[in-house]
Amino acid sequence: MYWFGLVIFILVILKWATQLWLEWLNERNVRLHSSGVPESLKDVIDAPTYTRSVEYTLAKSRLRKWELSYDTLVLAMALFSGILPRCFSFFCQHIGRSTWAMGGFLFLMGLAFSALTLPFDWYAQFRLEARFGFNTTTPKLWWADRFKGLCLGVVLGYPFLVLMVFLIQRAGQNWWLWAWGALMIFELVIAVLAPVLILPLFNKFTPLPEGPLRARLLNLAQRTGFRAHGIQVMDGSKRSRHSNAFFTGFGKFRKIVLFDTLIQQLLESELEAVLAHEIGHFKRKHIPKMLTASALGSLLGFYILSWLARQDWFYRGFGFVPDNVAAGLLLFGLLSGVATFWLSPLIHAWSRRYEYQADRFAALSMADSRPLIGALRKLNLKNLSNLTPHPFYSGFYYSHPTLLEREQALMALPQSFCSPASPPGNPLSAG
Repeated sequence: MYWFGLVIFILVILKWATQLWLEWLNERNVRLHSSGVPESLKDVIDAPTYTRSVEYTLAKSRLRKWELSYDTLVLAMALFSGILPRCFSFFCQHIGRSTWAMGGFLFLMGLAFSALTLPFDWYAQFRLEARFGFNTTTPKLWWADRFKGLCLGVVLGYPFLVLMVFLIQRAGQNWWLWAWGALMIFELVIAVLAPVLILPLFNKFTPLPEGPLRARLLNLAQRTGFRAHGIQVMDGSKRSRHSNAFFTGFGKFRKIVLFDTLIQQLLESELEAVLAHEIGHFKRKHIPKMLTASALGSLLGFYILSWLARQDWFYRGFGFVPDNVAAGLLLFGLLSGVATFWLSPLIHAWSRRYEYQADRFAALSMADSRPLIGALRKLNLKNLSNLTPHPFYSGFYYSHPTLLEREQALMALPQSFCSPASPPGNPLSAG
């Protein structure tokens, strides 16, 4: 009866040990190259910046090892100490077992686990990030962000959990199909609401002022066939000096969003290259492909949950009474990461393949690979990225290729496609 709990305990420890081993491998590889700038990077980074990037990488790794051990201890205590069944019994005795009550139990459990991560989140922001000059937020803003997140959870997350419990209880044997459909609708609604109602709660968005940069970016969108409603600048600098760019919205409401820090760090041609890379993801249909894969993964997850929910050993292995909706959802949520961790190399390999394709699109759309290479170099340097990760580590954790890998791929493109003398309209047809 309790064999399943033992198997899960072994998997939890195995995942933790593997993660620590990967951190050790990566630290060792970084230290092997820390005596001086590697030959392959001498044209990319100066010695002081490289030394600082090494220190930043090692500092993050040290914190991550503590965080991994802490998270593993919390998960093991939650699963095997009997505290969850006792909390559930106490909750049912005082609140009841209604659909709204079960949704509330799940919401409170999620809130409790999130609260347990706050000390590490705080340290990372106000100690580690501040030490290396990245933090620009204040404690007041940091707590305000978390309060807003809590309010969004109450307004959006809690009703969704209630709906999940209701479907499991009332939709019969095929409840998992109904639950999956509800999840897809919920994610679509969030995607629609995010740029209009959610993101403005956290950041200020202003139109990119008229000028050469705006004209340049709109011209890129026009010649690549990318329809955008406008270009906005987000005040990312009020929280961090890290930078980014992304799209938000659908169809004619799609907007291009640039971090203000990105505009400060890059030349106009490099900003155009970054935007061309993002457009490449859109034109190569990477986003719908990944959303489809995510949807199919969710469908499989709901089917597995529906099967596990009918097994007595699934509950008794962790001290719960069988056939309990809320307990089944909670356990599955806690255990899913133990299983999906081992799929990380495959998922990230797929993501890196798409990054190469988007890089190629950017180089061809601009008829020149140099602006994108310049942007990638600056972004890696400004963010103090790890330029020498261990291959196993990057395979498990990196959704993007390393700087040198991306440069080599860009330099290998046919020069007839990536020459400044090439006509503007020809490169795209070659892709």
